[in-house]
Amino acid sequence: MRVFAAIRPSPQALEHLDSALEEVRGSAGLSLRWGDPEQWHLTLAFHPDLPEGAIPETFENLAHAAAHHAPMTLQLSGAGMFGARTLWIGVGGDTPQLTALMGEELLGGEDRERRRAHLTVARVSARAPRAPRRRRGERRPPDPSQLLLSSAVHALSVYRGPSWSAEELELLSSHLGQGRSGGPRHEVLGTVPLGGS
Repeated sequence: MRVFAAIRPSPQALEHLDSALEEVRGSAGLSLRWGDPEQWHLTLAFHPDLPEGAIPETFENLAHAAAHHAPMTLQLSGAGMFGARTLWIGVGGDTPQLTALMGEELLGGEDRERRRAHLTVARVSARAPRAPRRRRGERRPPDPSQLLLSSAVHALSVYRGPSWSAEELELLSSHLGQGRSGGPRHEVLGTVPLGGS
Protein backbone atom coordinates (compact mmCIF):
# COMPACT_ATOMS: atom_id res chain seq x y z
CA MET A 1 0.00 0.00 0.00
CA ARG A 2 1.31 3.48 -0.92
CA VAL A 3 1.15 5.58 2.26
CA PHE A 4 1.88 9.24 3.06
CA ALA A 5 2.29 11.26 6.23
CA ALA A 6 0.99 14.72 5.46
CA ILE A 7 -0.27 18.07 6.66
CA ARG A 8 -3.44 19.40 5.04
CA PRO A 9 -3.21 23.15 4.31
CA SER A 10 -6.17 25.29 5.32
CA PRO A 11 -9.02 25.70 2.82
CA GLN A 12 -7.99 29.36 2.39
CA ALA A 13 -4.40 28.35 1.57
CA LEU A 14 -5.58 25.79 -0.99
CA GLU A 15 -8.02 28.23 -2.59
CA HIS A 16 -5.30 30.87 -2.83
CA LEU A 17 -2.91 28.41 -4.49
CA ASP A 18 -5.59 27.19 -6.90
CA SER A 19 -6.18 30.79 -8.04
CA ALA A 20 -2.43 31.47 -8.32
CA LEU A 21 -2.03 28.48 -10.66
CA GLU A 22 -4.56 29.73 -13.25
CA GLU A 23 -2.01 31.48 -15.46
CA VAL A 24 0.46 28.57 -15.31
CA ARG A 25 -2.36 26.14 -16.19
CA GLY A 26 -3.23 28.26 -19.20
CA SER A 27 0.38 28.33 -20.42
CA ALA A 28 0.84 24.57 -19.99
CA GLY A 29 -2.29 23.55 -21.89
CA LEU A 30 -2.70 19.76 -21.94
CA SER A 31 0.99 19.11 -21.33
CA LEU A 32 0.49 18.94 -17.56
CA ARG A 33 -2.02 16.81 -15.67
CA TRP A 34 -3.18 18.87 -12.70
CA GLY A 35 -4.02 17.36 -9.34
CA ASP A 36 -7.41 17.74 -7.70
CA PRO A 37 -7.25 20.59 -5.14
CA GLU A 38 -9.47 18.55 -2.81
CA GLN A 39 -6.69 15.92 -2.73
CA TRP A 40 -3.80 18.35 -2.18
CA HIS A 41 -1.67 17.81 0.91
CA LEU A 42 1.81 18.73 2.11
CA THR A 43 3.75 15.46 1.92
CA LEU A 44 6.20 14.92 4.78
CA ALA A 45 7.05 11.24 4.29
CA PHE A 46 6.16 8.54 1.76
CA HIS A 47 6.28 4.76 2.03
CA PRO A 48 5.80 3.15 -1.40
CA ASP A 49 4.89 -0.34 -0.23
CA LEU A 50 3.64 -0.60 3.36
CA PRO A 51 1.92 -3.94 4.14
CA GLU A 52 -1.73 -3.40 5.10
CA GLY A 53 -1.17 -5.26 8.34
CA ALA A 54 1.41 -2.63 9.38
CA ILE A 55 -1.09 0.26 9.33
CA PRO A 56 -2.01 0.15 13.07
CA GLU A 57 1.63 0.14 14.18
CA THR A 58 2.52 2.86 11.65
CA PHE A 59 -0.36 4.98 12.94
CA GLU A 60 0.87 4.54 16.53
CA ASN A 61 4.42 5.55 15.51
CA LEU A 62 3.08 8.63 13.70
CA ALA A 63 1.04 9.62 16.78
CA HIS A 64 4.09 9.19 19.02
CA ALA A 65 6.25 11.37 16.75
CA ALA A 66 3.52 14.04 16.41
CA ALA A 67 3.07 14.24 20.19
CA HIS A 68 6.64 15.51 20.55
CA HIS A 69 6.23 18.38 18.07
CA ALA A 70 4.13 21.50 18.67
CA PRO A 71 1.67 22.96 16.14
CA MET A 72 3.36 25.30 13.68
CA THR A 73 2.55 28.20 11.40
CA LEU A 74 3.17 27.36 7.74
CA GLN A 75 2.56 28.85 4.30
CA LEU A 76 2.83 27.45 0.78
CA SER A 77 5.83 29.10 -0.80
CA GLY A 78 7.91 28.80 -3.97
CA ALA A 79 8.04 25.85 -6.36
CA GLY A 80 10.28 23.14 -7.73
CA MET A 81 10.30 19.95 -9.75
CA PHE A 82 11.29 16.35 -9.32
CA GLY A 83 13.12 15.20 -12.44
CA ALA A 84 11.33 16.42 -15.54
CA ARG A 85 7.97 14.94 -14.50
CA THR A 86 6.52 16.57 -11.36
CA LEU A 87 5.73 20.17 -10.35
CA TRP A 88 5.49 20.89 -6.63
CA ILE A 89 4.92 23.84 -4.30
CA GLY A 90 7.21 24.26 -1.29
CA VAL A 91 6.60 25.49 2.24
CA GLY A 92 7.68 28.43 4.40
CA GLY A 93 6.97 29.58 7.93
CA ASP A 94 8.12 27.51 10.92
CA THR A 95 10.48 25.46 8.78
CA PRO A 96 12.98 24.59 11.56
CA GLN A 97 10.14 22.90 13.47
CA LEU A 98 8.92 21.21 10.29
CA THR A 99 12.45 19.98 9.52
CA ALA A 100 12.73 18.55 13.04
CA LEU A 101 9.42 16.72 12.58
CA MET A 102 10.54 15.35 9.23
CA GLY A 103 13.74 14.11 10.85
CA GLU A 104 11.63 11.56 12.71
CA GLU A 105 11.05 8.08 11.30
CA LEU A 106 7.40 8.91 10.58
CA LEU A 107 6.43 5.83 8.57
CA GLY A 108 9.32 3.40 8.91
CA GLY A 109 11.12 2.50 5.69
CA GLU A 110 9.90 5.60 3.89
CA ASP A 111 11.48 6.91 0.71
CA ARG A 112 14.10 9.37 2.01
CA GLU A 113 15.24 10.50 -1.45
CA ARG A 114 12.46 13.05 -1.59
CA ARG A 115 12.61 14.19 2.03
CA ARG A 116 11.42 17.68 1.20
CA ALA A 117 8.05 18.94 2.36
CA HIS A 118 6.09 19.56 -0.82
CA LEU A 119 2.62 19.74 -2.32
CA THR A 120 2.46 18.07 -5.74
CA VAL A 121 0.25 20.12 -8.08
CA ALA A 122 0.94 18.63 -11.53
CA ARG A 123 2.69 15.91 -13.48
CA VAL A 124 3.73 15.81 -17.12
CA SER A 125 0.87 14.25 -19.08
CA ALA A 126 0.95 11.69 -21.87
CA ARG A 127 -0.07 14.55 -24.20
CA ALA A 128 3.12 16.53 -23.53
CA PRO A 129 5.39 17.00 -26.55
CA ARG A 130 8.39 14.69 -26.75
CA ALA A 131 11.94 15.71 -27.53
CA PRO A 132 12.81 15.13 -31.19
CA ARG A 133 15.26 12.32 -31.91
CA ARG A 134 18.87 13.30 -31.85
CA ARG A 135 20.67 12.85 -35.11
CA ARG A 136 24.16 11.48 -35.12
CA GLY A 137 26.71 14.16 -34.35
CA GLU A 138 24.09 16.68 -33.17
CA ARG A 139 23.64 18.00 -29.67
CA ARG A 140 20.76 16.55 -27.71
CA PRO A 141 17.65 18.69 -28.38
CA PRO A 142 16.02 20.29 -25.32
CA ASP A 143 13.35 18.22 -23.59
CA PRO A 144 10.03 20.12 -23.97
CA SER A 145 8.77 18.71 -20.64
CA GLN A 146 11.86 20.00 -18.83
CA LEU A 147 11.42 23.41 -20.43
CA LEU A 148 7.72 23.49 -19.54
CA LEU A 149 8.34 22.59 -15.90
CA SER A 150 11.28 25.01 -15.65
CA SER A 151 9.03 27.78 -16.92
CA ALA A 152 6.31 26.89 -14.37
CA VAL A 153 8.86 26.77 -11.53
CA HIS A 154 10.20 30.17 -12.59
CA ALA A 155 6.68 31.66 -12.67
CA LEU A 156 5.85 30.25 -9.23
CA SER A 157 9.21 30.94 -7.56
CA VAL A 158 7.86 34.13 -5.97
CA TYR A 159 4.58 32.58 -4.85
CA ARG A 160 3.70 33.10 -1.17
CA GLY A 161 0.34 31.92 0.11
CA PRO A 162 -1.50 32.84 3.31
CA SER A 163 -0.27 31.36 6.61
CA TRP A 164 -2.22 28.76 8.55
CA SER A 165 -1.76 26.87 11.80
CA ALA A 166 -0.83 23.20 11.21
CA GLU A 167 -2.22 21.30 14.21
CA GLU A 168 -2.43 17.69 13.01
CA LEU A 169 -0.86 15.11 10.74
CA GLU A 170 -2.77 12.82 8.41
CA LEU A 171 -1.95 9.28 7.41
CA LEU A 172 -3.13 8.77 3.83
CA SER A 173 -3.16 5.92 1.36
CA SER A 174 -2.76 6.64 -2.34
CA HIS A 175 -4.71 4.75 -5.01
CA LEU A 176 -3.12 5.34 -8.40
CA GLY A 177 -5.38 6.02 -11.37
CA GLN A 178 -8.57 6.31 -9.28
CA GLY A 179 -8.69 10.10 -8.97
CA ARG A 180 -9.76 12.94 -11.22
CA SER A 181 -8.34 12.76 -14.76
CA GLY A 182 -6.68 9.43 -14.00
CA GLY A 183 -4.57 10.84 -11.17
CA PRO A 184 -4.24 9.31 -7.71
CA ARG A 185 -7.05 9.27 -5.15
CA HIS A 186 -5.96 9.82 -1.55
CA GLU A 187 -7.85 8.27 1.33
CA VAL A 188 -7.38 9.56 4.88
CA LEU A 189 -6.67 6.59 7.15
CA GLY A 190 -6.52 8.71 10.30
CA THR A 191 -5.30 11.95 11.88
CA VAL A 192 -3.09 12.62 14.91
CA PRO A 193 -2.64 15.93 16.76
CA LEU A 194 0.66 17.76 16.90
CA GLY A 195 1.69 18.36 20.49
CA GLY A 196 -0.32 15.37 21.69
CA SER A 197 -3.34 17.43 22.68
